[in-house]
Amino acid sequence: MPKDYLDQLNSAQKKAVSAPVENTLVLAGAGSGKTRVLTHRIAWLIQNGFCSPFNILAVTFTNKAANEMRGRVEQLLGYSAQNLWIGTFHGLCHRLMRIHYDKANLNENFQIMDSDDQLRVIKRIVTAMGLDEKQWIPKKIQWFINAKKDDGLRAAKVPNPADLHTRTLISIYQQYEETCFRMHLVDFAELLLRTQELFERHPDILEHYQSRFTYILVDEFQDTNAIQYNWIKALAKKNTLMAVGDDDQSIYGWRGAKIENMKALERDFHPINIQRLEQNYRSTGNILKAANTLIANNPDRLGKNLWTEDGLGEKISLYPAFNEFDEARFIVECIREYYKQQHQYLHCAILYRSNTQSRVIEEALIQAGIPYRIYGGLRFFERQEIKDALGYLKLILNPDDDTAFERAINTPPRGIGEQSLNQLRDNSKEKTISLWQSALHCVEQKKLSNRVLNNLQSFIQLIQTLQQETKDLSLSNLTDQVILRSGLISHYQNEKGEKGQTRIENLQELITAAGQFSEENKNNVHTQLAEFLANAALEAGETQSDESAIDYVQLMTLHSAKGLEFPLVFLAGMEEGLFPHQLSASDPSQLSEERRLCYVGITRAMKKLYLTYAETRRHHGQEMYHRPSRFIHELPQELLDEVRLRTKISKPLYTSSHKTSHYPPTMSLRTTNYRQQTALVSQELNGFRLGQLVKHPTFGEGTILNFEGSGEYARVQVKFKQVGTKWLVASYAKLEVIS
Repeated sequence: MPKDYLDQLNSAQKKAVSAPVENTLVLAGAGSGKTRVLTHRIAWLIQNGFCSPFNILAVTFTNKAANEMRGRVEQLLGYSAQNLWIGTFHGLCHRLMRIHYDKANLNENFQIMDSDDQLRVIKRIVTAMGLDEKQWIPKKIQWFINAKKDDGLRAAKVPNPADLHTRTLISIYQQYEETCFRMHLVDFAELLLRTQELFERHPDILEHYQSRFTYILVDEFQDTNAIQYNWIKALAKKNTLMAVGDDDQSIYGWRGAKIENMKALERDFHPINIQRLEQNYRSTGNILKAANTLIANNPDRLGKNLWTEDGLGEKISLYPAFNEFDEARFIVECIREYYKQQHQYLHCAILYRSNTQSRVIEEALIQAGIPYRIYGGLRFFERQEIKDALGYLKLILNPDDDTAFERAINTPPRGIGEQSLNQLRDNSKEKTISLWQSALHCVEQKKLSNRVLNNLQSFIQLIQTLQQETKDLSLSNLTDQVILRSGLISHYQNEKGEKGQTRIENLQELITAAGQFSEENKNNVHTQLAEFLANAALEAGETQSDESAIDYVQLMTLHSAKGLEFPLVFLAGMEEGLFPHQLSASDPSQLSEERRLCYVGITRAMKKLYLTYAETRRHHGQEMYHRPSRFIHELPQELLDEVRLRTKISKPLYTSSHKTSHYPPTMSLRTTNYRQQTALVSQELNGFRLGQLVKHPTFGEGTILNFEGSGEYARVQVKFKQVGTKWLVASYAKLEVIS
């Protein structure tokens, strides 16, 4: 081991690494080097004779993080760390189950199921129990079972409720347990539950591992759920624990993580030594000051304050776009200019709260010829729920589309099983007709069971009714009706958690996309639908970036961005109702998690951060007006520079004293202090005059204060009596002059 290995650390990191061998909580801020501290702590314990590698247990959340940790430890030690138990919760529990399979009541050759395999087993059980999949949604049942396991509850231990619905869910859970036991299958949640039960039923085994693992280290502690915490507590009861985490980055409450576990440590491992890592090696001073000020609004924090020895850097740029297209155009122009300055696209990240936001940004990037990839996700038109909805639209246009028929027939499930579908396929092949024609023929000739015939007839009537009743509707209304009446919304409402909500939002975004497409296409609705579907296919087929390319802009949700860093970051859609999300704004605990999510987004930026919001944004086909996010108002005013289009109107009375950003878009801009007002001498723009009284259909009466831009970018600033001051696009504002 290198003698100077501790010299690589700053004073706070050294203090944490060489802290007394006692229970320790390391509060590690974003970019403060927590993995370095964890790996150096392991090396320090071994080098100073407190233990051998045999006595170390290190736990993290991803295989990538575990492999990185093992590699760093081996580099520090100078020899293989195979004796170290380093891995994820699931990986380590799997290792325990392989050793003690007999005591855990498992077959020696038990197999692990992934999420898809688990769902298939549940579907078979629902069918075998004679339950209707429309009512007993397999995804919802999967969520119920995993949630109970995460709480440490077997079916027999779930409190027996009065309502029939929950009793049926428990019964399905019981059948699922019996099926898995019979087939020697174990799901991910089961690995942890079996380990907990192993320790409870066999105290000698627990005591063995308590004696072996005298030093337990846990990374990303803020992401632990109930059963993971109990697992750690059991093993560390007689030993020494070092937990490393950041309560300000706890953003996975929706999937079971409990931020309360951070505070529970002080109770269950009292006394506990608290170390703080606050020096940041990622971001500039201004970015860190903004993040610190924002997160200070959250109550019940354990508390820390990020700082850096580097300079303040540039201020945070704020761009108030007039709609989502202007927002996307601005972001793309900034990236284009950044690339011209000999930077890489890979250094740019566009972060957003909702997947639905990616569509317009993707289109702008494609049009600009800028390569990009969706990090950890699919392009908009490749997403499952979008393909489901497009399947129905294709059938309305052309019922003989077999691919669309196969997609729509059982989404949502209609009780038309694979055997019945095979009969339709065989009949189609024999008569050389489409699956739609085959369905009509089978219904007419009554070639299937009565139950299947009734379900198939209902599907046929649905498509025929949609064909008739939507032919005079606009494209957006047609899409709206198809999504609603197909049952897709109610189908995905049954998919619990963030994923189901995201799917519904994506379907609503498809309605918006259809409306925007029809505005640009004045053909009849039948032709519009054909061209819209063709456009969707082309968009889905457009390569995000060449498969061999290594340079591309990265798009991702804020949840996906945790743990990553980029020189140039855009936080898009900083609006009330979008971020914070409308479902979280009224719940204090959820609002705190949204604020932590914003904190995570801000601290992804290394050198330059842009915040953007749209004054109007289409939602569900309707143009909606949103206030800027409260998170913008919670940032220090002096750190924000508002980017505005430079007006071509002559004789401005105001000139900015601020220097232009090093990351400007190619268009002519000026940068002003946030909320700082500008003034222009009386001029005319698009028929409007300063001081003129006007009326807006939504905001009511107001007075024109200012102009900026020209042509399609021309905007007018109006002070309304009821809602205050707003910037509006002159050509879209629908302002009526009050004579």
